[in-house]
Amino acid sequence: MYLTENDVRGIATYARIGLSDGEVAAMTVDLNNIIESLRPITEYDLEGVEPTFHPIAGLANVMREDAVRPGLAHQDAMAIAPHVESGAYRIPPILGDNGGDR
Repeated sequence: MYLTENDVRGIATYARIGLSDGEVAAMTVDLNNIIESLRPITEYDLEGVEPTFHPIAGLANVMREDAVRPGLAHQDAMAIAPHVESGAYRIPPILGDNGGDR
């Protein structure tokens, strides 16, 4: 199974990645080379092999019990902030220019 340039364009659109025509061509070659490199996996006889969800059987998360602890006081948190506005952290905008950094 190989990917066409149309397939790669669809994947890029789905992933919201803008690719030029040259990048689509190069990505098509790269992805098809990756698929080809995985071909030997299809040759293994897996009849009767149960699927595994984790390679180490019986492994379980070991987590501590939740414990309520005192947190940082609001005024202490604001004291270490580089910029504060109206009692909250002031951060630069991440979408567009909002009149420059403050």
